[in-house]
Amino acid sequence: MRDLDITAVAKRSGVPASTLRYYEEKGLIRSIGRAGLRRVFDQQVLERLALIALGRAAGFSLEEMAGMFTADGKPRIDKRLLAAKAAELDQTIRKLSAVREGLLHAADCRAPSHLECPTFQRILRVAASGKLEDKSRRSVRRPRK
Repeated sequence: MRDLDITAVAKRSGVPASTLRYYEEKGLIRSIGRAGLRRVFDQQVLERLALIALGRAAGFSLEEMAGMFTADGKPRIDKRLLAAKAAELDQTIRKLSAVREGLLHAADCRAPSHLECPTFQRILRVAASGKLEDKSRRSVRRPRK
């Protein structure tokens, strides 16, 4: 296995060198030395960067991600934390689905004005109340064409 300098890691992972240095500062990755002025990493850093990218896409903070690795760099996944994040994502999906349905209704509504539409009025009340997440399980019906 050949070691990679920071430029090679950046090219292969798509993560900028500045971010790699920041991740190292935060303890998410670790260089194994230097080649001149450049940091050098072992090949396994690419897998670790992929795990970090997946965690970031799921909405985990860098601090949460750092806690998912042991001191020697092995993954230590907290299944309860994953389940909690999945539940949070479900709530976000429900909220965004309700917003999408409201937008689609507004785009297709036959009422002369959106403010005259009872369905749109209900959407506005729910949004104003801050309870969009709670009400999002109810589907907003789109008008028939």
